[in-house]
Amino acid sequence: MSNFDLASLALKSAFPKNTILTDDKGLPSVMVYVPKFKMSEVIEGGTDSTHPAFIVDGVERSGIYISKYQNKAYNSRAYSLPGEDPTASINADTARQYCESKGAGWHLMTAMEWGAIALWCKKNGWLPYGNNNYGKDTREKTYEAVPTYEYDDSGHHIGRVATGTGPVTWSHNKQLDGIYDLNGNVWEWTDGMRLVYGELQILENNNAANASNLKTAASAAWKAIDGKTGALITPNGSGTTTNSLKLDYVSSNWKWITGEITSKDDSSRSCLFFNVSADEDVVDKAKEILHALAMLPDETEDKYEGDYFWANNAQAERFPCRGGGWHRGTGAGVFAAGLNDARSNVSPGVGFRSAFYE
Repeated sequence: MSNFDLASLALKSAFPKNTILTDDKGLPSVMVYVPKFKMSEVIEGGTDSTHPAFIVDGVERSGIYISKYQNKAYNSRAYSLPGEDPTASINADTARQYCESKGAGWHLMTAMEWGAIALWCKKNGWLPYGNNNYGKDTREKTYEAVPTYEYDDSGHHIGRVATGTGPVTWSHNKQLDGIYDLNGNVWEWTDGMRLVYGELQILENNNAANASNLKTAASAAWKAIDGKTGALITPNGSGTTTNSLKLDYVSSNWKWITGEITSKDDSSRSCLFFNVSADEDVVDKAKEILHALAMLPDETEDKYEGDYFWANNAQAERFPCRGGGWHRGTGAGVFAAGLNDARSNVSPGVGFRSAFYE
């Protein structure tokens, strides 16, 4: 038995849900296997259809592998490893390239995959903590993870921390075998979803996991969502597709509408995630897509522990980041969403995570 086989066996013995997967260069990443589930298993009143994160190019998958840790790039490839300073100051397209370069099945974690994990966490009674308060969680007064980046010159403000060095409360299932740092540390680019002048566009199901569907930003695979039928429709490119789901800012809260946006502004505006709503004419089928993406709460009470929702509905394209950063406090979390940056944005507070499907 090789050293690698022994390491894999040791990992599986201690953490059965964790797997060491190698890329096409034979280099390892620690991954967490997430078995498929139905919408009804994570959303009250959801349908019995499989969550879209587990459907790629029309084929239902038994599960997906998510990086246990925010990724570190070596030689332009993404790796999920403990104790690393997560790679940041990277734009969305480069993050995608670093994931896809690992070989078939590897991809930048998608918006659908993030939504699936978020819903699973809430349904199972645990929204993970994380580095949202300069090295620690706002709810944990003494514990600090291992610092890897100070965001200013004062020496007093911890920014990024080493992957997986937080306590077990920072994992998605409150277990050592869970996915770490989904709350804070660095925002994470997610693929397969965007805003175009405030209009929501997606790739069907989890087709963003297949790199061939994302060759260009103008790919015909991008679809708007008809809010009155739930069908995927061809967008007109100006964000004004008839009946498409769009983000409007109404009474200081974000609302999904099907008509004309009444408040469009080239700025980052926000509200608590649980205050995001959908207009009365948005049908349940369309809402279920929003729920699947964790873009709409499934209840009106704040069961999301203060997570925030930021967006810009005036620009030609805004690409999603999830999770929040090291300074967002209770606004960070697995339901936190940032739809206010271009895919070209580069910041020491924005990183990424790879995923894999077979």
